[in-house]
Amino acid sequence: MLIGVPKEIKNHEYRVGLAPASVREVAAQGHRVIVQTLAGEGIGATDEDYRAAGATITNDPAEAFSADMIVKVKEPQAPKACDAA
Repeated sequence: MLIGVPKEIKNHEYRVGLAPASVREVAAQGHRVIVQTLAGEGIGATDEDYRAAGATITNDPAEAFSADMIVKVKEPQAPKACDAA
């Protein structure tokens, strides 16, 4: 399964759907994870941390949202709001 982790876009929302340790766990189970660049910035996790855990990094929010399962903290926003982030 492809799991997408988009960057949270709400003001003052610093959490992320999956931390690098969780990415490592689901990747070890055979799943692929795609993380939007800077998604982990609010928790101090870099794109390189996610790569090291087994994720692919994307600049395109639509790519993260195209996964089989989306993992977010807050409810998804309208596509236009995602494009502006």
